[in-house]
Amino acid sequence: MTSTRRPSYPIEPIFVERWSPRAMSGQEIETEKLMSLFEAARWAPSSFNNQPWRFLYSRRGSPSWDTFFNLLAPTNKTWAKNAAALILIASKRTFDRDGKPSRTHSFDTGAAWASLALQGSRMGLVVHGMQGFDYDKAQEALKLPTDSTVEAMIAVGLPGRKEDLPEPLREKEFPNDRKPLTETVFEGFFPADKA
Repeated sequence: MTSTRRPSYPIEPIFVERWSPRAMSGQEIETEKLMSLFEAARWAPSSFNNQPWRFLYSRRGSPSWDTFFNLLAPTNKTWAKNAAALILIASKRTFDRDGKPSRTHSFDTGAAWASLALQGSRMGLVVHGMQGFDYDKAQEALKLPTDSTVEAMIAVGLPGRKEDLPEPLREKEFPNDRKPLTETVFEGFFPADKA
């Protein structure tokens, strides 16, 4: 378990050990390892087993890499250039069984992302989720169906050296802590002083 992170209650170590570094080596990762991430996501829970998550990915050096990479905000480009793969995650807003709206499409897709992130951490990979990219451009450039919501992008790679990051990012390259449960968990009604 990472020494600076301590849970307040007993949990499995994998939850505390997972974090989102940015330093990546630039090396390729095997297809089998990449597919293991998606396999972990496949087993996430979802409403009516709809599995609304959709993953699009590009490996560095592939024909689609520039399209994915150019979606990123400038700050994310400075470190994600060393990723082995970039992944876009979207959710399907309707149920496959009847075409009706699914209110939990984003919630369920978040569960798939968490499973992917935990699997990557267990495998010793860097897995870093991002919101710093052009959502509208992603929808169009990656030809997503109209009933899809772009949720996030993910950079995946092998660990690199913190010293190779731009100076401002080096200071952030450590596992951060979490808010205490007293700020996020409430029995009964939502407290007025927390609104």
